[in-house]
Amino acid sequence: MGCFVPLSKNQAVSEEIKSSKQRKLKVAQLLADISTGNPAKIINALDALQVYGDETVIEPLIRTLSGEVDQNGAAEIVEFLSSLKSTAAVAKIMEVVHNPEFAQQRQLILSTIWNSPLNYSDYLADFIALAVRGNFMETLECLTILENLDGPFEESAILESQLHLKEYLEGMHPKDGQKDQLISEIALLLKDMDRSVDAD
Repeated sequence: MGCFVPLSKNQAVSEEIKSSKQRKLKVAQLLADISTGNPAKIINALDALQVYGDETVIEPLIRTLSGEVDQNGAAEIVEFLSSLKSTAAVAKIMEVVHNPEFAQQRQLILSTIWNSPLNYSDYLADFIALAVRGNFMETLECLTILENLDGPFEESAILESQLHLKEYLEGMHPKDGQKDQLISEIALLLKDMDRSVDAD
């Protein structure tokens, strides 16, 4: 009768490294398929990334948005980023939002946040800073994000946010009439958030 030989610790580690390498190769191939700009390949690769991908695919996907991808391909990528469910994706998305290299894609990235099932409430002050410093469309996206944040909010984040708004009101950032209206709405939202923190 044959007996079961358990894997040694070294063999188990070796198997894990091998499967990790295979996953990385698979992900690299899928990202290469997406960057071809071929609509069918993009859809298939994004479906596969739901299984094989993790937060490390976020930056390469956003980089693809600035390449040879048509409008439909870009829409598929944005939809994929909006549907991420791993909480590890939140920090990665915020890292990309703040990266000056992706300034051209910032509005699109912000749109994935307010469509996301993930909670970005810890980044309240970041969104207000982006709203204050950004262009009209980025400010609009930030307002939509703020309207959809569930909280809870830290008192320190509320205070930092109030400072960002104060900077804007004191003319430390470029102003325009349309944006002023959005900033006023953001200030009202922040007041409500402040009240909810005080109530707790």
